[in-house]
Amino acid sequence: QVQLVESGGGLVQAGDSLRLSCAASGRTFSRNTMGWFRQAPGKEREYVGGITWSGNRYYSDSVKGRFTISRDNDKNTLYLQMNNLKPEDTAVYYCAASKSARLILVRNEYDYWGQGTQVTVSS
Repeated sequence: QVQLVESGGGLVQAGDSLRLSCAASGRTFSRNTMGWFRQAPGKEREYVGGITWSGNRYYSDSVKGRFTISRDNDKNTLYLQMNNLKPEDTAVYYCAASKSARLILVRNEYDYWGQGTQVTVSS
């Protein structure tokens, strides 16, 4: 059974940093694309960014320059380093993994999802 477990969320102030982790188990994703999404109250789940197995990355405009996605294939773990956080970054953050090796920006093309971790940024 595949599981993705996020951790590292919390309550921070604007300008602070957080690092989210997503530990995968049940299968290896070293040759697959992984990504981060977020969902704010009353809004649709939106794409934050993704990374292919070879390290190609893509970020949404709203986080570009502030967030960095990385992965440790040996640990089967995905990371999201979030710097200069803003109140509008407040959301539940979800880790996702795909069976594909290509860069994927669309929610419904990811096959596995974590349960989410709350990030709250106060002004």
